[in-house]
Amino acid sequence: MASAAARRERHRELIRSIVPEMVAGTVVSHQSAAVLYGAMLWRTPLERICVTRNRRGGGKTRPLVKVHGSPVDSLVELDGLPVTTPARTVLDLALSLPLESAVVASDALVGAFGLTPDELAGELARAKGRYGIDQAKRVLAILDGRSQSIGESLSRTMFHRHALPLPRSQGNVFTPDGRFVARVDFYYESAGVLCEFDGLTPYGRLLAPGQDVAATLRRERLRETYLRALGFEVVRWTWDDLVRGNPARRLRAALTTGRRRPDGRIEPAPARPPRRVRERAL
Repeated sequence: MASAAARRERHRELIRSIVPEMVAGTVVSHQSAAVLYGAMLWRTPLERICVTRNRRGGGKTRPLVKVHGSPVDSLVELDGLPVTTPARTVLDLALSLPLESAVVASDALVGAFGLTPDELAGELARAKGRYGIDQAKRVLAILDGRSQSIGESLSRTMFHRHALPLPRSQGNVFTPDGRFVARVDFYYESAGVLCEFDGLTPYGRLLAPGQDVAATLRRERLRETYLRALGFEVVRWTWDDLVRGNPARRLRAALTTGRRRPDGRIEPAPARPPRRVRERAL
């Protein structure tokens, strides 16, 4: 079975070989646009490239190409190829992919390009009447560009499916006298609850050169002990936990018992600077 990187590279090659031969007005879209933008993907089909033609309806599927038909107002050029804008790409993914797949890729695009809720709401309004609009609304409500891994994005879909309040992402924890302690993946400030996704896999946190999993786990346990000493409730989960849904039960319990003011404080971590792309009319 080909690796994720190999599948993405093959998809790029298909785009480069097929799209230049297609009729004028054809724009790379959906997951193909996400691949060209370098977004993270999760269980996203890449057997066919996806393009959109500036018309209503008339979509068709060929062996290597899925053609969508819907109005396209503007585009971005990447390596000479016409591509839907980042915001439009998010909307297309939200309309067409399963919830988890759409959130993973869209989180990456929102974070990379600094997309705002107003931009995405505008795309949603322009998509009125398209199939999948109800799911698109659910996807947009979950998105958070601060997500730094596939596991973090999937964690928020878990919160959504279990009707848990969505936490804030990426917080810096400090001691009462202002010393930095740690950055956490998720936090509920009013409840004093911190959450960590332990993705010690190729999809999670990367280990530093020379580190092993055992050493990393020991360091994480010490870190958790310090956070608890500051008065925070800490909830952790792994890939296996996500599959079984266990974190939802533990997190709900922590939110119930953690309604106290910890000694430490937490602040939003600085957001990464967004990439800039130049859009033009089709």
